[in-house]
Amino acid sequence: MAIDTAFSRRILPLAALVLLQMPGLYARGESGRTHGAWHDTRIEQIELAGVTSNRVRVLVELRSDSASTLRSMTRRGIRLRRYHAGVGKWAIDASVRDLAWLETLQDVAELSVDADVTAADDLSLSGGGSSSSSGPGAGGAGLRELLGLSNADPGGDGVGVAVIDSGIAPVPDLADRITDFYDFTNGQPGVPTVPVDGFGHGTHVAGLVAGNGALSGGRFRGVAPAAHLIGLRVLDDNGMGSTSDVIAALEFATANREALGIDVINLSLGHPPYAPAASDPLVQAVEAASRAGIVVVVAAGNVGVSPFTHHVAYGGILSPANAPSALTVTSAKTMGTVNPSDDAIANYSSRGPTWYERLAKPDVAAPGQNLVAPYAPGSALGITHPELLVTDGRGSSSYLTLSGTSMAAGVESGLVAVMLDASRARTVSLGNPPAYPPPNAIKALVEYTALPMHDATGALYDRMSQGVGRVNGQGAVALARSIDANAPQGSPWIVEGVAPYSFYGGVVYAWAQQVVWGNSIVWGEGIITANNIVWAEHVVWGDNIVWAEHVGLSNNIVWGENIVWAENIVWAENIVWAENIVWGQNIVWAENIVWAEAHLWEAIVQ
Repeated sequence: MAIDTAFSRRILPLAALVLLQMPGLYARGESGRTHGAWHDTRIEQIELAGVTSNRVRVLVELRSDSASTLRSMTRRGIRLRRYHAGVGKWAIDASVRDLAWLETLQDVAELSVDADVTAADDLSLSGGGSSSSSGPGAGGAGLRELLGLSNADPGGDGVGVAVIDSGIAPVPDLADRITDFYDFTNGQPGVPTVPVDGFGHGTHVAGLVAGNGALSGGRFRGVAPAAHLIGLRVLDDNGMGSTSDVIAALEFATANREALGIDVINLSLGHPPYAPAASDPLVQAVEAASRAGIVVVVAAGNVGVSPFTHHVAYGGILSPANAPSALTVTSAKTMGTVNPSDDAIANYSSRGPTWYERLAKPDVAAPGQNLVAPYAPGSALGITHPELLVTDGRGSSSYLTLSGTSMAAGVESGLVAVMLDASRARTVSLGNPPAYPPPNAIKALVEYTALPMHDATGALYDRMSQGVGRVNGQGAVALARSIDANAPQGSPWIVEGVAPYSFYGGVVYAWAQQVVWGNSIVWGEGIITANNIVWAEHVVWGDNIVWAEHVGLSNNIVWGENIVWAENIVWAENIVWAENIVWGQNIVWAENIVWAEAHLWEAIVQ
């Protein structure tokens, strides 16, 4: 979810943009089977529209490796674009008329739309630029200070972060961080090329991850300035791309993890969920990357406000932020201070639960409002919105101010890189080979050390808004540093005791000391003291697992009594879970959304 708040006239805030993509299809629940093949809700809507001559991008799963079926498709005029081995799908171009024909074929198992993917920036919420911009914290406090990190904490040295986005421009803050760059736009198979970014979104995210602040005297430094970057370009100069291009980049990163040194993937992009996570090709690719040992950080989306009531609404988590194993991040406003107690959840941030499974998301919140990071010279965001440019010490417009969950994900990816650096240093200090905790364990450490957030009235934010809480870099790094990642599964791995609280500005903040596993709250010392089986790479986050001793497990937190919902949410009155889902006014998607392809493009060009 390219999720930033700044694209206003070119692209409406994602809340509007996504809703124009969403038909009443959301009110229909799972899609059906017109013939033999399962199809998602977007395919269903396209067929119901009845414009049979229109062309559509589709992802097709075959029941077997049938050369005869592929030949039949090409003879009919269907273009085979590429095969995604990781998710078992063919990316094709077909007419709407062809969809009904494909569903009659015995060999066709599933049809999914190859949906448009966007970098969702809501520029209307980003502050103005100029040399007076003070950055994200009080008096221009840096990102690391906002997270409670000091100069003595690691910088992500030796950790690789793949930024799957609009590219990365080789600006001074990033040039020596970029070790590899590949272009996947327009169906390209990952062409190695010089780093570029015609839109500017990926450069901004990369700067939050690993910028060294060269042009600002370190003022606008990223969270992990020693980490290296792998740029995988999937969005064009307008911030648009396709699901198949993102899947190709994810599969490439997974297959080349060791060769390119990829430890973390940042996905600040997405599309509306048109199918349950288990059937969503983009989610499947994220889960495959996680199983391969890569921590996948995903922006939750900027779909947090109902277009009908203009109030905060629920159920707007995008794909692939709905991936169970992804570390899904929402945006926190730091209110111009380093003190986390006044941080607030940005209204535009997508809230849970996930649409189909109704699982608890997001996982955590991270600073994402009015963040300053490098500007890709000549890129669309700065040209279209010059008011967002920020000057460096030389008077040049070298930086850009953006807001959104895209930015929050970039901050979190940088923090994960710092955690991995700290953990590896610990294993080496013990005389062991360098090692990292697996992705599930990293996600658990982030949640366990998070700081629960309260709104302006002092009420605790519900978990569908904040996840477990606001990320606490100081605590997360301290806990990661205390772990021997080489410890055998099932054995203790904490080698140095850590008190469950952190200091910000001399004030003590207690950790959440909880993990949300699926829809259950897990607590107790056993969560993080041992290399639990649940951290294994083959385990999908939220699976039914027998936890170790000294671990508590709550009831379901989405529908149970142990979750604090905002006062204006009355689930019993506002929602009916059945085949025809009726959402109340406090939900983002609604039945009466009229979708048309033309509406989407009108939104983009306005």
